[in-house]
Amino acid sequence: MLRLVVRQVSYEQRAFWRNRARAFFSFLFPVMFLFIFATLNGNARLTEGPFRGARFVTFFVPGILAYGITGTTFTNLAISLAYLREQGVLKRIEGTPLPRWVYLAGVVGSAIVLTVLLCAVTIGIGVVAYGVRVRTETLLALATTVVVGTAAWSALGLAVTGLLPNADAAPAVVNVIVLPMSFFSGVWFQVFKPKWLVDVASWLPLRPLAEGMQHAFYSRTPAPGFLPRDLAVLAAWFVAGAVVATRTFRWQNAGR
Repeated sequence: MLRLVVRQVSYEQRAFWRNRARAFFSFLFPVMFLFIFATLNGNARLTEGPFRGARFVTFFVPGILAYGITGTTFTNLAISLAYLREQGVLKRIEGTPLPRWVYLAGVVGSAIVLTVLLCAVTIGIGVVAYGVRVRTETLLALATTVVVGTAAWSALGLAVTGLLPNADAAPAVVNVIVLPMSFFSGVWFQVFKPKWLVDVASWLPLRPLAEGMQHAFYSRTPAPGFLPRDLAVLAAWFVAGAVVATRTFRWQNAGR
């Protein structure tokens, strides 16, 4: 079974990279934004908020990485699986000897591989091109936040797939969820007012992911750099997404 999962992950990876448009928007889109915003803001420093005194790129690299993780997991899974269901591919999977859980494990595993690659590329660009420092004292907290956040957004991607009425609705629904959330979750810029909006965002999955990684990069964060509340929120979203996915995920469109 493990060999089947590995082979399925390999197949999903080949299919992903052969679709250049999909690869661009899922993987290279956040990297492009990193170049644009980091270049425009240069060495500007934050003058207020919880990361006061930090360089903008130190704040933005983990923030855009959080947005990218959302794209490689939630967005990628929800849209691609909705289209595969619409085209009848998922229905045909049920008629093959391949266990359904192995297929889904391959799809999610491929998303995790993309997340690892995205982390390496984004952080690597931040370090080499913009002088961002990866702190060894908080590296475990950074890795833990990425793992828990990836699990949460992957589960939510499967959950949303089951709730989508059809493939045409997938991009619109996903963007309505992710884009507004990214603006008040501290991905593009600091958001600490109004307080009620910050409080709402703190219970959604994107802000805890971004904040946890930004906290790990911030030079004044004491070791080991964990934010237990943010990890707990992400873990809760993982459980909620997994529960909804097991109840709602469909292998064919309703009425077929």
